[in-house]
Parts: sequence; C-alpha cells; structure tokens
Amino acid sequence: MKKILLSVLFAGSVFANIQVDTTYAALGEITKKVGGDSVDVVVLASSKYDPHFIIPKPSLLAKLRNADLLVINGGGLEIGWLPPLIKSANNANIQAGAKGFLDISHFLTLMDKPTFVSRGFGDIHAEGNPHYITDPHLVPTIAKVIAKKLSMIDEANADSYAANLDKFLKEWDVYLKTLDTKMATCKDKKVVQYHELFNYFLRAYGFKNYGDLEPLPGISPSSKHTLEIIDTIEKNGIKTILQDVYHEKKTAEFIAAKTGAKVALIPHDLGAVQSADTLEEFYNTIATRLCR
Repeated sequence: MKKILLSVLFAGSVFANIQVDTTYAALGEITKKVGGDSVDVVVLASSKYDPHFIIPKPSLLAKLRNADLLVINGGGLEIGWLPPLIKSANNANIQAGAKGFLDISHFLTLMDKPTFVSRGFGDIHAEGNPHYITDPHLVPTIAKVIAKKLSMIDEANADSYAANLDKFLKEWDVYLKTLDTKMATCKDKKVVQYHELFNYFLRAYGFKNYGDLEPLPGISPSSKHTLEIIDTIEKNGIKTILQDVYHEKKTAEFIAAKTGAKVALIPHDLGAVQSADTLEEFYNTIATRLCR
C-alpha cells in the first residue's frame, strides 16, 4: 500500500503543471499560448480597473504564494500595488531577481522615457511609457521571452514550449498582416486621448496624438486645460477622442459636444470592454473603434 501511495504522489509531482501568475490579462493570454497544457495561468488584476492602482486583496496573496513563475508588465506599472504583495506572499520563487520572476519591460525599448523626473510633471514613469501591450507587433517578442523563461524553470517541457511558440508565432504573423492591411485604410489619423495609454498602437500605425485630456499624467482635467484641448481639436480638425474604461467620461463627452469629435471607448487590456476577450479581439476592437 505504501509503495502504491508513493507512486501516486511521485507521479503527481512529476506531472504537476507550472503555476504562472501574470499581473494583467494580455500577458496571461500570451502565456497560455506558449505554455499550453503544461501551465496553469492566474491573472492577478482585473482589466475593469486602473492598472496602476489595483486593490491588494488577501485573495491575491494566496495566488502569489503558490506561483512558480510571476510575469509582470514592468515599467513601473505595478509599483503602486504589487511590491507589498510579493513581500507578504513569502514565496522565494517570485521575488525580484529570482528564477521565477520575469519583468517583460526589460526586454523591450519603452517609448516616452523622461529625461528628468519630478512630481511636478505629474505621475510619470521614470522607465518610460509602460503601456506597450497595445502594440500588436510586440506580442512575438513577449511570447519568446515567456517561452524561454518557462523552458528555464521547467526543462522537462522545453520542447513543448518551443513547439507552442513556433505555432503561435506563425499564426500571429498571419493575423498581423490582416490587421496591418485593415489599419492601412484608416484615413483620419489625428486623435487626442485621456491618458497616454495608446501611444504604442498610435505609433505602430502612424497616428498622431495632439494632446491629453489630463494636463499632466494622473492629474484630473482642469477647466482651462479642457478649453485648450477644445481649441486644439478645432484648429487641427481632430475627429476622435480616445477614452479608456476607468477614467471619468464626462470631460470627453463635454469636449465631443463642443467640437463634434467622436468619443471612442478603447480597451487597455483584454476584457476591458465587451467582445475583447482574446488577443485578436482586443486588437480588432482597438482598430475598429479607432478607424470607424
């Protein structure tokens, strides 16, 4: 009986899946693509809320305690909520610098990196704009990095991760060509946005952002600044205001009423709006709402 029990326990330990915690939904979906049946993915933050300020609930601690790998966005995006949770989780695998900790931003070149950092410039990110996930062309790099890390911590399934990655990259290349073709038909490429969430997508497809409804990052719109944005829209013939799901919407609606510009509600992550639950749906939704 003891031999049978030990055999069962041993088999369970050999074939147990790797638990991967990701801070945000898009990273979780990419991890599922390359991890396949060998990983169980847990997404920590809800895409319905501001990714800068996730409430550090006790339930997140339980998830972090069991993680073999933690994949974070980085670039300072999680700085307001994640560090205390990692510390309290007391999981050696996922401490910064440990084998089971992965900061994706370290493998990308972030745009909008400030030359000078001061609170007088608002809630800026010293490492650059962390909202890189809105650029679909960065997905292959992210997938490669995650696949390599999975292979390092789970060598037994390295061949499986490599095969999953190869399949995903081929499929994504086909998808990107279709999306790029669609975006090439966009005629109006002038926008303003509430917060600089979509700079990477705008850059990828040649859009120009003429201003932000926030006078400074993290600072609510003032009456004076709102009037300045209205003037900018009218002078430059801007027809689109990009609005995210978690900031107040009254300012964008007021500006739209005054200028005739349309408010486009754009997701910042998978699941932020209806019918944007997969990677393809996420980018298709941004494209459709931006180019309508």
